[in-house]
Amino acid sequence: MMRDDASALHAANPSTNDTIGRRRPLKMALPRLVLLLAALVLALPAAAQERVLNVYNWTDYIDPAALDRFQRETGITVRYDVYDSLETLEAKLLAGHSGYDIVVPTNEPTFSRLIRAGALAEIDRARVPNWGELDPGLMAKVAVSDPGNRHGAIYLWGTTGLGMIPDRVAKLAPDAPLDSWDLLFKPENAKRIAGCGITMMDSAIDVIPSVLIYLGKSPDSTDPADLAAVERTLMAIRPFIRSFASGGALEALASGQTCLVLDYSGDVIQAQARASEAGRGVVVRYVAPKEGAQLSFDMLAIPADAPHPDAALQFINFVLQPAVMAGITNQVRYPNAVPASRPLIRPALASDANVFPPPALMARFFTVGPVPQAAERARTRMWARFKAGE
Repeated sequence: MMRDDASALHAANPSTNDTIGRRRPLKMALPRLVLLLAALVLALPAAAQERVLNVYNWTDYIDPAALDRFQRETGITVRYDVYDSLETLEAKLLAGHSGYDIVVPTNEPTFSRLIRAGALAEIDRARVPNWGELDPGLMAKVAVSDPGNRHGAIYLWGTTGLGMIPDRVAKLAPDAPLDSWDLLFKPENAKRIAGCGITMMDSAIDVIPSVLIYLGKSPDSTDPADLAAVERTLMAIRPFIRSFASGGALEALASGQTCLVLDYSGDVIQAQARASEAGRGVVVRYVAPKEGAQLSFDMLAIPADAPHPDAALQFINFVLQPAVMAGITNQVRYPNAVPASRPLIRPALASDANVFPPPALMARFFTVGPVPQAAERARTRMWARFKAGE
């Protein structure tokens, strides 16, 4: 009877079994559908799946606690690489596909050149609420390199000057001025100091503008005669330079292996702290020469082809928090551009004029602008001759 009812039902509704029949293949295809979806997920770009941030920064230029905190709070894994010269950073970025999400170029010439080359992305400030923590006066100085401040936020900043062990220098050259570029650039002084070691930072980008200022020229000069004068000045002291270093000068000075360096202010101040901690009687001092010291800004920037731009924006916003920035300054001894961080910085650092220069000292500092490519090539060739002593 039930069978007959079923037959009657089919006769009355001939489409019923067809409908069921159509559903049956769908049920059979479900495992295939799952496999297809899984394959599509696996085919997605790795960047869409992984929670990673690739950072490329200067050597000894971060607070490890900040990286740990960022990873804990966001669940994003930080992969951290370092470089020790602007030339290295620029070469990687201009080659493209560096794989980095955050880079820290100096405002001139690297940051501005990367912007002109289209190698850096514009920053969506709506996604960086802490942008308002930045010092507008300092950001205005950087706007010369980045009109409208569209491509970067100041990370840390400082000057380029002289690091020394004053008692050793004074012993060898008692009448040499410790507050002037004369200490290094006058051959008679360099010759006397050479006995305890002179180290030159290995960066034409940073050294040449300082020599130009010392000679009374514009730090942006492209005049071949001015560059020739720079070369004569450097060649005159070349026999007395023990080594060239970027980053490595810090340890050499802190350990007393060298007694005079041309280096970044923060590196020398780090060397000062390390020498003090070692307790071997090495006293290190930083001097911003009276003729003028180059003021430079290291910028948090995002490569145009960054694989994880969302994580990069999160990182910039995280770093610009006053407490985070204070921790970084306390660790690396470079000043930052977040005024609200000052009360959280160790008093000895916050009151150090070499870390946070007063207005009168800031007035002696200079910034550099973009240099045309042809002039930059000429500078690079001259620097190679200088290093080779030719």
